[in-house]
Amino acid sequence: MSHIKSRKHPAARHLNPTSAAVALAIMALPGATFAQQTPADTTLPEVRVSGQTETYKADFVASPKFTQPLVDTPQTIAVIKKEIFQQQNATTLSEALRNTPGITMQLGENGNTQTGDSIFMRGFDTSGAIFVDGIRDLGAISRDTFNLEQIEVVKGPSGSDNGRGASSGYVNLVSKNAQNENFASGSLTVGSHDRQRATVDLNRKLDIGVPGSAFRLNVMAQDYDVPGRSEVQNKRWGIAPSLAFGLGTSTRTTLNYLHIQQNSIADGGISTFGMPGYAYGALQGGPAVNSRNYYGVHGDHDDVTVDMFTAKVEHDIAPGTTIRNTTRIGRSKQDLLTMGINSATTPSNNPATYTVATSRQGRHQVNEILTNQTNLTTELDTGSIKHTLSAGFELIYERQNQATPVTVASTTGLYSPDINRAVAIPQYRGTYTDGNTTTAALYAFDTIKLSEQWMLNAGIRWDRFKTKTDSASFNTTTNTLTVNPDQSLSDSLLSWKVGAVFKPASNGSVYAGYSVSYQPPGGANNGLSATATNQANSTMVPQKGTNIEIGTKWELFDSKVSATAAIFRAENENEVVSDGGTPAIFRQIGKRRVDGVELGLVGQLTPNLNLSAGLAVMDAEIVRGTAANQGGLIVFSPKVTFTSWATYKLGGGFTIGGGARYVDTSARSSNVIAPTTGLTVIPDYWVADAMVSYEVNKNLSLQFNMNNLFDKRYITSINNNGYRYRAGETRNALLTANLKF
Repeated sequence: MSHIKSRKHPAARHLNPTSAAVALAIMALPGATFAQQTPADTTLPEVRVSGQTETYKADFVASPKFTQPLVDTPQTIAVIKKEIFQQQNATTLSEALRNTPGITMQLGENGNTQTGDSIFMRGFDTSGAIFVDGIRDLGAISRDTFNLEQIEVVKGPSGSDNGRGASSGYVNLVSKNAQNENFASGSLTVGSHDRQRATVDLNRKLDIGVPGSAFRLNVMAQDYDVPGRSEVQNKRWGIAPSLAFGLGTSTRTTLNYLHIQQNSIADGGISTFGMPGYAYGALQGGPAVNSRNYYGVHGDHDDVTVDMFTAKVEHDIAPGTTIRNTTRIGRSKQDLLTMGINSATTPSNNPATYTVATSRQGRHQVNEILTNQTNLTTELDTGSIKHTLSAGFELIYERQNQATPVTVASTTGLYSPDINRAVAIPQYRGTYTDGNTTTAALYAFDTIKLSEQWMLNAGIRWDRFKTKTDSASFNTTTNTLTVNPDQSLSDSLLSWKVGAVFKPASNGSVYAGYSVSYQPPGGANNGLSATATNQANSTMVPQKGTNIEIGTKWELFDSKVSATAAIFRAENENEVVSDGGTPAIFRQIGKRRVDGVELGLVGQLTPNLNLSAGLAVMDAEIVRGTAANQGGLIVFSPKVTFTSWATYKLGGGFTIGGGARYVDTSARSSNVIAPTTGLTVIPDYWVADAMVSYEVNKNLSLQFNMNNLFDKRYITSINNNGYRYRAGETRNALLTANLKF
């Protein structure tokens, strides 16, 4: 349960739910902020979590850079609280993100396999814009939810919040911290398809002579097979202790540590041969392969180790004025060995002889971060105008070192792949890329209250960064290793946003916002490219992302429900494109545009009914591109996405729940003329899930989840050339015993 300390407005006009609903419809400004908030003029909120409520609605985000409740924030922000993903038994970030519209996943380019959380949001790759407690978190891991209070999805360019980034926005994971109370909970899950999982969440106040001392420990262990897939496994364990001092006093210190060990088998994908929409001349009519087919071999693995230490100190200088300092050191390491698949070969009319080309590939990747953040929040008056300020500076060092081996090509049966076939382990011959970025940043945010009805919001951030990359590549033809010239780039970025909020009533707002952010060369992974025509080459100018949004937000049913709507236009420019000539001329004139509408409804509609729902409609287009793709669709960007989840308490200890998700058809190629090979589009799909729980007593409840109720076969992601895909989980069941004390 979130307890918010804030200084609220005097009583103001209030719209009842019916009037607000009418106003919302008249505005017709779709755009979803799944979690909104309450009153406006407020000191920075202190958020304490005790886990006693099951409401889906959040009121604030965790970052002190957001000085107002969400209802008065001129931007689309979706907050997915742990109550939702625990009821759904969603154990990964990718699963939890199904609760907000406008997000899809990627599989990789051509024969390469993408691992970890490969997020595509509002038409743009957002994989490099994942944060943990406001600090960037790079690394190829499927992030677990066991140590999360909530997931915050901030939509639209947000360079003023975090520096460089995608035009789509970012995802922030809010960790569990030690609390000044005693509680304990745990869960034990068993399920179909040989799945087991256990979690523990223990919090204790400490009597050690320091007021407000507490210790919290979260532990998780999981061994999951993937429903509908052979051999693919998700196996991991994690531990997250948190130690706090001074809780409830003016000076508070929190020390957190996170360790995760993942020992999984990655899903290299399934051949798209024979699927509806598959294009390859005379082969279009061939039968589809079994979606259980695994094209890898014994020994494939995806091993990841994550270690992260965070120290945070807060001090209340005066009422309404707080200074914070956060230090983090983190490291993740991946050892990947997997099999990619490519085109099929059909030497005769006998499907038993059909084969598929495969490539055994690997990766050793290390990501490191060392950062220190200092933030000051305060309130002040300039005459009759009230200001809520948040300002600070950040020092960041990030590094990514990636070594790749020489891939080993092979073939196997298209319809009956042989997991026991002999395929050599790829050898590391010296190919690597080692890049690091050092950043110093200053930022400031101000919410200006002009009157009871009008507020202005502005933020600005200046980043000074230096990226350095050294690399080497191995030539398999000449068997020689070439050390490439070192690449270096120093530059400054100035990102900003501005918004205006009008409050026709105390429980609602109408707003407009505009934001600008930048993604410099190498910004996604700290790696510069020596290739002159590559977007990551140091001679390129940063890509520029802009977003304009108009929306409205309402708190209904005594602020228990949030209803939101917005329209937006997001653009990304300065992309490298070729004129298609001979020789080709490359220029940074490319531009992508996404026009969209988002709607959201979340909260407690009645004492027994909770609902979270969202709808996004997008028109994603290449505005300026090559001759082949100008005017084409942006890949992996379905026009319509919808998500919903609801629970209802029946009485007698029983609760039922369920939800439905819809993802529209999306393109895997931006070319105006449809591809003639591979799967040309990703088909649309509906998926339904259900849950029933029974409270045995105050300490024990049982929860049964049935996922993909109607056993829908669908595609969750596809690679760029359309030769392979990942399938959604087939129908599966989970039974969980939840304990709390």
